[in-house]
Amino acid sequence: MSAKASVFIATSLDGFIARPDGNLDWLDEANRTVAAEEDCGYAAFMSSVDVLVMGRKTFEKVRSFGDWPYGDTQVVVMSRTPVAFPAELPKCVTHSSETPADLYRRLSSQDAKHLYIDGGNTVQRFLNAGLIDEITLTVVPVLIGDGIPLFGPLVKDIKLTHLDTKIFECGFVQTRYAVV
Repeated sequence: MSAKASVFIATSLDGFIARPDGNLDWLDEANRTVAAEEDCGYAAFMSSVDVLVMGRKTFEKVRSFGDWPYGDTQVVVMSRTPVAFPAELPKCVTHSSETPADLYRRLSSQDAKHLYIDGGNTVQRFLNAGLIDEITLTVVPVLIGDGIPLFGPLVKDIKLTHLDTKIFECGFVQTRYAVV
């Protein structure tokens, strides 16, 4: 059986996931407007995830936050070159230089049911390989003008079906799509 592959990510209103240098200050500032008890569905989403697949740059950004936020969830860091993992990281954090299709097949054959795909390049690679089933996009009401786009060039159009939209008191708008 094939795993479901989902994206759960935030962008600025103008479609960027980070500033050109990877800085997330705009997102940190926006998150300060969110009520303490509101996580915009993240905990429920993460409770459904077997494996988190992220790119090396995303991994390095997450490491800069301090404590490892994913507990014992299996994490695969995609990179063409080997990644050295600090001893304090859980053993469930591994590296893969496989293509998205090969990694997807391997994880599915290991009985993974739900993959969380994170990081701009990684999301784009999985989309272009036709491996994303669902996208949850939270739009933060800020324009940053330039940065790292979530979506890049595509090999073909990708049609989406709207599943639902939520508006949070802080002004975030979260829309969930199925990839057709």
